[in-house]
Amino acid sequence: MTTPMRDHAWTRAMPGVFVLLWSTGFIGAKYGLPYAEPFTFLVLRFVIVIILLGAVVGLCRARFPTDPKLWLHLAVSGLLVHAIYLGGVFAAIRLGVPSGLTALVAGLQPLLTAAVVGPLLGETVGPRQWGGLALGLVGVALVLSTRLTGVSFDGFGWDGMAFAVAALLGITGGTLYQKRFCTGMDLRTGTLIQYSAALAVTAPVALATETMSIQWTLPFILALGWLVLVLSLGAISLLMTLIRLGEAAKVASFFYLVPPMTALLAWLLFDEALTPVALAGMAATAVGVALVVRK
Repeated sequence: MTTPMRDHAWTRAMPGVFVLLWSTGFIGAKYGLPYAEPFTFLVLRFVIVIILLGAVVGLCRARFPTDPKLWLHLAVSGLLVHAIYLGGVFAAIRLGVPSGLTALVAGLQPLLTAAVVGPLLGETVGPRQWGGLALGLVGVALVLSTRLTGVSFDGFGWDGMAFAVAALLGITGGTLYQKRFCTGMDLRTGTLIQYSAALAVTAPVALATETMSIQWTLPFILALGWLVLVLSLGAISLLMTLIRLGEAAKVASFFYLVPPMTALLAWLLFDEALTPVALAGMAATAVGVALVVRK
């Protein structure tokens, strides 16, 4: 039986755990994407998640929403967070946009969220928070600048950048929509509805635009398992919980920590360079997020 002290400790630890788990998604994609096309990869990932969640819902006898409006809201949130964000990131990289540039575009999310939370959710973003958001963006840019050094920008066009911007709008709109309309959902049945809606969109796209061929190698299987269990179930559940518990601008600021954490993981796993500029960017990002979330 959990105690209030343990519950409080877990609540305080959730942002850090979320950032760590979310950052591993880029590592998993690096392992898995060479063996499957992006939307085919997403379709397979969504199907397995839906099967696992369906089993959990059945065993726990979790109740589905009785309000048709909540079904609709959950479907919209799932389309934004899972289909548009993930599909946009994968398609942008597939079309030649460097992963660092894609991450930098998606890194605008906290600033975009802060700009619209007032009119949409009635939240106030003060001068200190705006300063923290700006500092965090500078830190992200410093971290990613080393990954873009020497990268040619001739290998992609506006279509690739359009997908990167779509990913930015998807994750921003999804977190705001989740906060506005879906905070009362059952995490099990609500997430099942969200992934089902995402599958209903990505499956036709994969059928129409890809061969849907998969190379069943060990790296692909391991990457798929990690993305399903750790990202699609673990990290997403943490994100939805954070959105329910916190202000939208503060939750969005945690995404600033993802590129630095990804760079750190890449240094540990792939021996990628970790320069003084990148380290300075990590420090700036951490200070920026601290300014945003400090009470």
